[in-house]
Amino acid sequence: MKRKWLSDPTKDVLEVLNAIEIYENLNQLNPNSEKSFLKAHQNLMKSLLGDVGKYRKQSVGVVKGSKVKHLAPPFENVPFLMKHLLEYLKTSKEIELIKSCVFHYEMEFIHPFLDGNGRMGRLWQTLILMQKYPLFEFLPFETLISNDQDKYYKALDQSNKSGRSTKFIEYMLNVIDVSMNKLLDFNNRTLIEIDRLEYFVSLNKSEFSRKDYMDIFKDISSSTASRDLKRGLELNLFEKIGEKNKTTYRISGHNSVQN
Repeated sequence: MKRKWLSDPTKDVLEVLNAIEIYENLNQLNPNSEKSFLKAHQNLMKSLLGDVGKYRKQSVGVVKGSKVKHLAPPFENVPFLMKHLLEYLKTSKEIELIKSCVFHYEMEFIHPFLDGNGRMGRLWQTLILMQKYPLFEFLPFETLISNDQDKYYKALDQSNKSGRSTKFIEYMLNVIDVSMNKLLDFNNRTLIEIDRLEYFVSLNKSEFSRKDYMDIFKDISSSTASRDLKRGLELNLFEKIGEKNKTTYRISGHNSVQN
């Protein structure tokens, strides 16, 4: 039986760096591919786990306090169960919102890896949804769920006890609804230069062009975008690469926006 180890500062930093790298390259992953799925785990958990990118070879359970909250299926069944789950993604006629929630829950139930299952579930749900709705690239579930993890684990536990994914689907649809409303509220604001820069920096795009900036803020003119980016350079938020129509920008290490 595996117990999750306590985190330490070094592990926390590695988790963040790995997550940033993989979320910046989501478009290179195929949500229906087992090869992509295992590769994503390898990148997400590198330097954090021994057997990265490989299904577990031992029994595991989720332990809370002194109680076993969930005993995962035998490790011998994991490859078959994951192939079946990925086939469901390919062939199911359900809408992506439901499919993504079902996949997330069932993957958590299977618990295919020794560690990183929660992060993989949230990552893969983001990937499934953004294939149909690109907006979800900017709504990572890792951040949304971390605001209230107790509700996340409670929904998983309720679905495990009932033997149905209904409670977890309801929970995730509510998370999506709340996050979408927050995004709509944000986009309906009258943003000033500093607001735009602060929001754009929070997206963690390592390198971008003026067009990329304007794709996020569709209601601003090209001259306004140029002024924003010039201000970002003055604040040391970006580094400028190239000149004229070949100009791109790279996020610098400094990422606080001040008036």
